[in-house]
Amino acid sequence: MAYVITEACAGNKDTACWEACPVDAIHPGPNEASFGEHTQLYIDPTECIDCSACEPVCPVEAIFPEDDVPEESRNSIAVNHHFFGAQTS
Repeated sequence: MAYVITEACAGNKDTACWEACPVDAIHPGPNEASFGEHTQLYIDPTECIDCSACEPVCPVEAIFPEDDVPEESRNSIAVNHHFFGAQTS
């Protein structure tokens, strides 16, 4: 199960989660050319190792395990998958 960044990240894009991720699953990172083109960060569901390192460092509490994404933010699961071209389950 991957972690998901919800729309609470939109407009914030704090990179603490990106820095905490041990497997480079969070994109676009601040060193990527497309960083400024996106309103939020996303977690690659195929790269995420479910370590939870990103969740506690998010200052806006936008990160959840996929199964625990609040009902009002469930569309964020598909948004994260779509960003990486992955299929939703």
